[in-house]
Parts: sequence; structure tokens; C-alpha cells
Amino acid sequence: MVAAALAAPALAQRVDWPPGPIRFIGIFPPGGGTDILSRLWCQKMMELTGEQFIVENRSGSAGNIGTEAIARSAPDGRTIGLGSVAPLAIGPTLYRRLPFDVTRDFTYISGLWQLPNLLVVHPDVPARTVPELIALVKANPGKFTYASSGSGTTVHLSGAMFAAQAGLEMVHVPYRGGAPAHVDLMAGRVHMIFDNIPQALAEAREGKVRPLAVTGAKRSPQAPEIPAMAEFLPGFEITSWGSVVAPAGLPAPMVLRIAALARQALETPELIARFEENGATPWPAGPEELAAFRTANEAAFAPVIRATGVQVD
Repeated sequence: MVAAALAAPALAQRVDWPPGPIRFIGIFPPGGGTDILSRLWCQKMMELTGEQFIVENRSGSAGNIGTEAIARSAPDGRTIGLGSVAPLAIGPTLYRRLPFDVTRDFTYISGLWQLPNLLVVHPDVPARTVPELIALVKANPGKFTYASSGSGTTVHLSGAMFAAQAGLEMVHVPYRGGAPAHVDLMAGRVHMIFDNIPQALAEAREGKVRPLAVTGAKRSPQAPEIPAMAEFLPGFEITSWGSVVAPAGLPAPMVLRIAALARQALETPELIARFEENGATPWPAGPEELAAFRTANEAAFAPVIRATGVQVD
């Protein structure tokens, strides 16, 4: 467990929030793309509220451990956390059992961001395009590995979908978050990863990895020079998202207050710029829109997951 307290500016305007620090549960390890985005949002929320936000990383099981911790917290506004596509939209189909109910155990408050994944390979992999990579892996069945931030994440599902649609035999190597996966990728212990675009794009621009394709339906505005996977495998699309959730039973007035503050933060030029620098698009969806989106996203992912044949205990 890693906790990092973010100090509130002395001149920030306070709002009517229960007294005491606010705990934000990050469901992935520190240093990864979603952790960076979460901390940027928490910093802006501190500036708006004058409250202290403590980011507490509770990682493991593709975000399920931290998500369960959010669900089991008191619905008093003191604990909120990252709601992610992995446990909330992919998990219900991918896992045979989950320690929470996605429709019953949470209060959906606000969207935060949407972003594609980015396929990057180690520089020693002799493929500079997706067609070259497909040909290389087909010629060497079972010899190439793709890392992920954990079974059940969009990072994992992107690799599984790529293998299924291209007819490839690859080995999945799950990690406890994106940061340790990238350590092994850059060390050459795994060959590739379809990671959330912030960290993968930064490493690509530093020349540490080679970018081949994004997983959105179209090219990313943050990296228009990188093709979309759909240009080679029609219909290929996986987009990651993050949101703010709380335990079920959070009083409606508090839900609306947090949602309004979240939207205010996401509409500030500073946060928009920082999100875009990290490859993310701000997504200020309100409570009802977020809940409806999650339901629709689960329904959209279900046939994709079943088609890959992937299921996790």
C-alpha cells in the first residue's frame, strides 16, 4: 500500500464537505498512467475545495482489490476512488466471481477520462509495423509474449483480441499494474504491451519502445502519426476509461456536489492540458450518464470477451 498526501493551497476556497481529509483509492500501482491522471485530478480538486486529498493505492487483481475496498467503505463522502473499465465493465463477464456487485455496491459520481491503449514493442523486436508483427508472430507460434497490468484489464483484453483477430499464438504475462510491466518490457523480458497511452507514449517518444498502433477506432489526436489497429484489423476497438465512484448509499446532495466539483475541475484549461499531455481526453459525465455508460460498456465488451475464450477465476 502506498499513500501520498497532497497538500492543499492555503488560499483555496473551501466548500461544504464533511471535515477531515478525503481518501481517494487508486486501484492500480503508483507510477502508471491511470495513477498519474488520478493524481492530477486530485490536485485540481484540492485547489477547488481547500480539502486535503490522500491518494491511497490498493492494487491487485486487475483493480478488483481496490474496487472492493471502495465498495466496503463508509458512504460518508470521506472515501471515493477510481472507477475503471477493468473491474466495472470487463470484470462482470471475464471473472467467474467478483467480490462486489457492480450495480448494487457503488455510487457512480463522475467520469474522469477516456483514452485508447497503445501497442509498443521492445526495440529488439524486428517489426516496425503491425503487418510485420503479425507475420513475425505467426512464424514463431508461442514464442512471443505480451505483458499486461493484470488479467481482466483493457491492456490484457487488447492483447487477447489482437491474438484472436490476427490468428496468433502468444503468451500473456500479467503484472500487478502497468509500471512493473514496463520495467520488464524495457529490460527485454517481455516483447510487447498494449498499455494505456500515457506511459506507453512517453516511453515511445523517449525511444525506449517502438509504437505500432493505438486501439481506439481512430488515430489519437495526441499521436496522429501512429495508426489505429483498425486500419489493419477492421472492427478492432478498445478504449479505456476512468471515473469517480463511492460506496453505495452516498447521500444524493453529496453525489451532486462532488459531481459538480469534478466537472469544474475537468473543465479547467490547466487540467485539460495536463490530461491531453498524457494522451487522455477529459470526460465530465454526470452520475446518470456514467451509470448508463457503464451498463452499455459491459454489454459491448461481453461478446468480445466471450469470443476470445478468455475467462479468469
